[in-house]
Amino acid sequence: MFVAGLVAACPVGALVNAPNGHADAVAYLVNVTVRPGYNFANADAALAYGQSVCDKIAAGRGYAEITGDVKSDFSTSDEYQASYLITQAANELCPAQIWQLRKSAATYRPPGP
Repeated sequence: MFVAGLVAACPVGALVNAPNGHADAVAYLVNVTVRPGYNFANADAALAYGQSVCDKIAAGRGYAEITGDVKSDFSTSDEYQASYLITQAANELCPAQIWQLRKSAATYRPPGP
């Protein structure tokens, strides 16, 4: 019922012309500061780190290299923790580069135990 009311209240043009692929620094900050394990000193440090991930993607560094960097920077071997941060940076800070990240991750296989 709520969704139907929301759609009825929203102009059709807003639905058709909704922007896609825009950066959302607030969503990135919420997602990486709420999840334990990163312990950024502050929001600026978290954003700077996310932008450095985007810079690496833009420079053509492969997913395996970026994952290795994140694991090293956060002293972890947790594959999910590294992947989550990289994904959040790409999705929220540099969505235009998602295709490049996906392409480099296509053949990635996590290291064995």
